[in-house]
Amino acid sequence: MAKLKSLIKIEGTLDGMTFYKGKDGYLVRTKGGVSKNRIDNDPAFIRTRENGTEFGHIAKSGKVFRQALTPLLADVKDSTLTARMVKILSQIKNTDSTSVRGSRQVGIGIATPEGQAILKGFDFNSNAKLNSVLLADYQLNTTTGGISIANLNPLKQLNAPSGATHVSVMSAALRIDFTTSEKDLQVSPEVNIPLNGTSVDINTAPDNIPEGSGQIMFVLKISFFQEINGIQYTLNNGAFNTLHIIDMV
Repeated sequence: MAKLKSLIKIEGTLDGMTFYKGKDGYLVRTKGGVSKNRIDNDPAFIRTRENGTEFGHIAKSGKVFRQALTPLLADVKDSTLTARMVKILSQIKNTDSTSVRGSRQVGIGIATPEGQAILKGFDFNSNAKLNSVLLADYQLNTTTGGISIANLNPLKQLNAPSGATHVSVMSAALRIDFTTSEKDLQVSPEVNIPLNGTSVDINTAPDNIPEGSGQIMFVLKISFFQEINGIQYTLNNGAFNTLHIIDMV
């Protein structure tokens, strides 16, 4: 990489050379890489084209997935979510055994037991995984989408962050069709309790099971709050909140 020594400061591309301003001043480099036309047409790059097509499909599927869960993800903060979702949806796409390479789809893979097994247990917040936050057994009713936790002692069976005074538990059922992008999210009311030593039974269920095509996934969300002068505030913008896929049908 060359450094430009001149009174004339140039930025942009000229005769195959790119001029730009860096931290060390104005720099110049030659344009490299394979042309887009060659990648699009050369038989030698057929695998590149196939991978690019499937990656575009995965990225679109991830966007649809995140948008479907927006009401739940709004206060579940993890900067690695998009990258982790791309990785896991790519694995699910690979379970599509009916489509040719370059046309494999998440929607076909997720309909298989292998694809569903990959997504089960996914934590949307890698910093607050369910098995490290909830130290109690829970039960899922796949008919109603309800999740119950019997005799929960919040003080002993929840790994709460420092400063938390209350916790909310809720469940949700999402039906999503990755082929058509159709989605229906049904969310239960929140069960909000203080973080003390009083044991309580937790029972949450959405009012309805989502309708439409695609698969249904059941999720559990645990959110922590700090109460100040009678008002509960989310801790650190949701950095400690859990959202976990319990099961799929």
